[in-house]
Order: sequence, then structure tokens, then C-alpha cells
Amino acid sequence: MELGFSRADLVAQPLYLDHGEVAAKRAEIKAYFNQTQATYEALFETLASDAAFYARPCSLRHPLIFYFGHTATFFTNKLVLAKLLPQRINPAIESLCAIGVDEMSWDDLNDAHYDWPSVAAVREYRAQVRAAVNDLIDRVEFSLPIDWQSPMWPIMMGIEHERIHLETSSVLIRQLPLEMVQSSTLFPICPNHGDAPPNQLLPVAPGLVAFNKQDPAPFYGWDNEYGQHQVEVAGFNAAQYLVSNAEFLAFVESGGYDKAQYWDDEGNRWRQFSPLKHPSFWLQKPTANGHQAWWLRCMTVEIPLPMNWPVEVNFLEAAAFCRWKKEQSGLPIRLPSEDEYMRLYDVTQAQSFSANANWNLQQYASSTPVDQNAMNGFYDVVGNVWQWTQTPIYPFDGFKVHPLYDDFTTPTFDNKHNIFKGGSWISSGNEINGTSRYAFRRHFFQHAGFRYIESDAAVQTEFAPYETDSDITQACENHYGETSLAVPNFAQACAQAAIKLMQQDQDFAGRDDLSVLDVGCSVGRSSFELAQHFARVTGLDFSARFIQLANQLQQGQVVRYTLPFEGEIIDFKQASLAELGLQQTAHKCEFLQQDAANIKARFSGYDMVFAADLLDKLYDPQAFLAQIQQRLNAGGILWLASAYDWQAAVTPKQRWLGGYKDSQSGENVSSFEGLQQILNTHFSLVAEPYDLPLVRRMNQRTFDYQFVQVTAWKKR
Repeated sequence: MELGFSRADLVAQPLYLDHGEVAAKRAEIKAYFNQTQATYEALFETLASDAAFYARPCSLRHPLIFYFGHTATFFTNKLVLAKLLPQRINPAIESLCAIGVDEMSWDDLNDAHYDWPSVAAVREYRAQVRAAVNDLIDRVEFSLPIDWQSPMWPIMMGIEHERIHLETSSVLIRQLPLEMVQSSTLFPICPNHGDAPPNQLLPVAPGLVAFNKQDPAPFYGWDNEYGQHQVEVAGFNAAQYLVSNAEFLAFVESGGYDKAQYWDDEGNRWRQFSPLKHPSFWLQKPTANGHQAWWLRCMTVEIPLPMNWPVEVNFLEAAAFCRWKKEQSGLPIRLPSEDEYMRLYDVTQAQSFSANANWNLQQYASSTPVDQNAMNGFYDVVGNVWQWTQTPIYPFDGFKVHPLYDDFTTPTFDNKHNIFKGGSWISSGNEINGTSRYAFRRHFFQHAGFRYIESDAAVQTEFAPYETDSDITQACENHYGETSLAVPNFAQACAQAAIKLMQQDQDFAGRDDLSVLDVGCSVGRSSFELAQHFARVTGLDFSARFIQLANQLQQGQVVRYTLPFEGEIIDFKQASLAELGLQQTAHKCEFLQQDAANIKARFSGYDMVFAADLLDKLYDPQAFLAQIQQRLNAGGILWLASAYDWQAAVTPKQRWLGGYKDSQSGENVSSFEGLQQILNTHFSLVAEPYDLPLVRRMNQRTFDYQFVQVTAWKKR
């Protein structure tokens, strides 16, 4: 395929969002978008055939066809949510390629659930999305600075999201069998190999590390970068170079992978699970004299192991090396904290060396020698490979989530995802702006290595478990908090009403094999209640944050959250299934992230679909209702409860079910009438609608009181 550009065209220039002229900025964003699209598609040209798109490089990841479609789907999803696109472009592809990127407990990685589209179909879809986004960039009205509220922000979000997947997809390509990939002149491997320099520890002076990123900011940022944090960092000594392959080889040859004392509990579990006793991209090949030689798998080729390149390992391997190094040297060797890395970053003025760093595809599509990129006495403070830190990702003071992407970071605030810093050879855009904060599970590997330090200072590795985000805390209180104003818990009352209806239905009475799909399950109370009667409960919600919390409760954890009490006074609360007597049947539940208006086809064959307090929260309730019969068995029940509190900011008026005057007759149209119009084709109303009260506690003395209409429908 003729791509029509050179390696120099892959290098992205920084895009400022806080100053400039609108016309010029529009042209810059358009060029940045199209360069991002072209670079991403060029990466997939390293696949040798269409068959490579469908291979599974990693058991914890989808095949590459998912990622090829995912970044375009992300644009569509966010622009529809932002009401910048009037409708979806390809609902089938968007359903398959929307969710399932990260290793989370709600990810669906079962190949039997996917009928992947052809590569040609995804290419066509990407072209359609590109045309739609280019059209939006040309005509959307915006002003400078571009902030979180700007209509240009979701476009920037899609661009930076694709740049993240440029990197993660390169890792997956690196994991494919060699016969499935092919080299490209756009992605050359560094030819410089040699002996590694001896590493040494150099002093880093103490000083203040401060973060204070506010909206608007000069560059695009993800939610975890915003807020305030400052700390005085004690002085320490840091390795001059990243740990090289040669330096790490000494650990391997000493039997480090076989000695439990160098690994913590998590590391030992991983070590016993993994068959490899060396870094994942190392391999051994026989030599002419019958010995074994170490080789390195790069993205598309294998080369003799370059001893002077940085080693690439996961966090657990890096931490084990540091324990071994501590034993060997007698010094307090460990990985740096995020704050200590940032102190080194500040002292070396690392960002001033960005033009010479091995990142942004401006040097090679591989690592380079650890002594090649000098930065004020140290090397590779930024670029070459990411650098693991001891710090789990956590929110800064003042952290907020963006409403268009509320689950970018929050699912990782679990003390199980560690921050890495500095960027790799393929990192670009937001990844290399100096303030980015990315985190991975400790057993995962990216193009990531490490630098060790010498320090006796303690490092915080556990952060407050209390949920403080208002959306989460409100949901927790609604589902698991005390009853208010003598009104029964709404999620529990709805579930009990649905169970009673099934018990009275002659088609289902007495059966113990029933299944229910709980759409809009939020943090799970209704699903756990339904599990007391149903044999199988599938809870779906658009918010990964809600799904994460439901999974934590299902696993027997206590969830702690804060709630406004009075003024600045905060009430600290907790919830668990054991306290509510719901733990015994919780194993019947499965929680997954889905868009209710575009549910994957595999969610079908249920005896009941349950949707409480959902319809007026959807951007397209008509689409949800129009296809819901596909989820139900014959005779199945659709159970709905809604206050019909339509808000144009949430649901475009043309998608409301009612609550408006008919444009032709001038008559009032109620939401119940809208329901009937959509559902009557496939359903019969079971009984007359009735109301249930819903109370939301806002603080100690403020409550929101609604009456929610309940309707039940039987599929014909």
C-alpha cells in the first residue's frame, strides 16, 4: 500500500490549546488529526496479511482488528455523546469495537462472542469516520483557549486516545509470531549495538516537586493530570543510565527468577504463573558451537541482544532486580517514586532535551543505547523506554473526571496500577508533554524499563480507599445507604416488584433457571437483589466506574465513600453485601460495561430485561427500546421504571419518548404514549402503570423526591 509520506511525517509537533488565532488553530488541529490517523494506519501496514489482524497476540487482549476499529469507534462514541454527530456511522462495528481494551474484571474477551468485521470493512469505516471528523473540524464553532467545555475538546480527546493506542498496538504487533509481521522503512530498528557502559549512582539534590494543572492548560491533558500536589523531596542518588540488557542479564544469570526472596507476594504469584525466566522480549537461539545466545524481539524482527540497550520488563521484574541489587551492593536500592522521578526530571531540565530524545518516532522504532541521549549528566530521563515507579496511580487534590470519559483513570485508582514516566520511542502527543501520568498493572509490560535509585526514604504505596467523586458517592448512597423519609430503598423495591411479577406469570412461576438482563445497573444493588430469585443476572452499565464498584462488592470487599453532611462537613460511610444479606447469591451476577443504546448482539436469550431509572439517562432511549425485543426469549418480560425527567443536555429532544407537543396535531404526547408507540409492535402491556417513590439524599437535610412510573411488557 502506498502511504504517501516519509518517516519525517510521523513526527508530531506540540499543539498548543491556550493561544493563537481560531482559523490557524483549526488548520493545526486538522493537520494533527490527519497525521495521527495516517500514522496509526501505517503501523498496521507492518502486519503481513489480513490473517494477522485476527490472531491473539496476548491472551489478555483482543486481536488487532479490535484496536484497528476501536480508535475510530471512540471518535464516534464521544462525538455522539457530545452531540456533535447526529447519529452513529456503523452501529455494528461500533458495538464490537467500543469496549474491551484493558484487563479489567468486566472485560469480555471470549472470542465466541465476536463476529469480527473484515479488514476491508474496518478500513472503510475508518475512512467514513475520518471524513466526518474532518467535516466537524472545518465547521464547529469554537474559541481559544480550548478547554474541557469546548466543542473541540472531544476531537482532541479522540486524537490523543488514538496516539495512546499507536503505542499499545505496537506492543501487540511485537507479540505476534514473526511470520505475521513485515518490516517497514517507516519503522526502522536502531543499528547501534555494543557493550553497555558501567552504571553509576549520581546525586540528585533535594527540592520541591509541584503539580498545579488547571483547565484551561497549554496542552491537552487527561483527568489525572489536573489538580494540585506538592511535596519536598529528600535528596537521593540515581542511576546515570537506564538499566541495560547487560546489567539485567547479571540478575537473570544469577538465578534471580528462581529465588523467591527477590520477589514480593504479587511478584511470586506472577513468577510461578509465567513460564519465562527472563524478560518477555528476550529469546534464546542455538549458536554454531551448540551454545545458546540471547536475542531480542523488536517490533518486526529479531536481533542479537543489544547489551547497551535498556532492558524492557514489567514492574514486578524491575522491583525484583532492585532487591537483588540491594543485596549485591549493600545499598538501599529501589525504584523511584513518582515524586522522585519528577525531581530528577526538574533537576536535569529533561523537557529541554525533547528534540534529541528517542521518542515521538523521531529516532527509531526501537530502543537506542543507554548512553546515547545525554541530559545534563544523566541519560534518557525522557524517551527510549518508559520508567516504572513505585507509586500507584492516585488522584491529585481537586481531581475531577471529564463527563465524556469518566472512566479513563478512575478504574485504576485501586493501588494495583503503578505509574510509569518518561515515554518510549513511539510515545507522542500528550504522552510526552511532561505532565502526563500513565499507569499499568504491575504484571503488564509496555516498552517499559527502569532506573534505580539509592534512598532510605519511605514511599507511599497505598492511597485512601474512600470514593469521593460525587457521581459515585451519590450512586452508593442511593443503592446502599440508609432509607430516607420512610421511603423504601428504590433499587431494592424495584427488584422485589420485578421478582413478584415473574412469580405471578404462568410462564415463569416455579422455575429456577430464569435469567435477567439488568440494563443501567449502576453500582449493582438491583442486580444483587435480583440474584436472590434469578439463576443468572447480567448487569450492564455505561460507566466503568459503576461496574468496578459492583465487582468489588461482589468479591466481598467493603466499599467506603464520603457524603456531604452539612456545609464543609463530610460523612464517611461504607457498604458491603454481607451487611445486607446479599453475599450468598452474589456469585450469580456478572457485570459488564455496555452502551444501552448499542448493546452487543451476544446479550440475548433472557427471560426478563430490567431497566430501572434508565430511560431519561440515555442519549437515545428510542434506540434502546427499538431493539430490546432481541434480548428476550418468547414470552419474556420487559420491566421499566422511569420518572421521564427529560433533559435536553442529556437526551436530544428529538429522542425523547414524550413530554412534548406533537408538531402536527399540537396535542400533548406523554412518555407512556411514546413507550406504547415503540413497544406495541413486539410487546403487550402486562398491567396498568403504577408509581414508585424515589428519594435521593443530597446531604443531611436536602433530598430529591420523585415518583417513577413502572410499566411491564410481555414479548409476543
